[in-house]
Amino acid sequence: MDRMLVVVFDNESKAYEAQRALLELDGEGSVSVYSYAVLTKNSDGTATIKNSDDTGPLGTLAGTSLGALIGVLGGPVGMAVGGAAGALSGATVDVDKARVGNDFINDVSKVLLPNRVALVAEVEEEWTTPVDARMEKLGGAVFRRAVSEIRDEQDAENMAAMKADYDQLKAEHAKAQADRKAKLTEKINQLDSKIQHRLQENKERREALKREAQAKAEVLKAKAASSRLRAS
Repeated sequence: MDRMLVVVFDNESKAYEAQRALLELDGEGSVSVYSYAVLTKNSDGTATIKNSDDTGPLGTLAGTSLGALIGVLGGPVGMAVGGAAGALSGATVDVDKARVGNDFINDVSKVLLPNRVALVAEVEEEWTTPVDARMEKLGGAVFRRAVSEIRDEQDAENMAAMKADYDQLKAEHAKAQADRKAKLTEKINQLDSKIQHRLQENKERREALKREAQAKAEVLKAKAASSRLRAS
């Protein structure tokens, strides 16, 4: 199961130990690590990326679900981006793109306080014990959430509502007097612009998710091939 993993520590050294432990578990086959970053919460509410896997199987974090999660955890004030993750300078603060619920963000934010550090990763794991045992031994507070596709249903509902409004305005425009037509035309154009913008956003999101899914599939395929080689 694909999951977002956040492990919060009191200092950077423990977070880096946790990063090494997570990659060791990946090497052992206990978990598949798609991408990760070490994030420090600053005293002013911003966040600094101390280390990231910007050359991993998903490539740059920018535009990925993990990148969006990091942007959300960075807070509305913005992010002070370290050199290792310069591509995140445009990270969007969008919970939907992070593919986790607001409750997950709230739970993490209550623990990821100023001057604390988090290991943030997107992983595939069949069971939680290997990761939890290693992280808890290092003193980390572990949070995880399966990545969600719930926004697809919400988008469909929102788009249907916008199109219904558009059709209603068009119907009113056809029957309106000349002095009213101009105002209705403006409203129709504004709503059409919003609909087109939403359609483009949804298209870009689907394409990004498709690229992520393909990259993840390649990771799992490579691991399976490696396991067969070791077994033979």
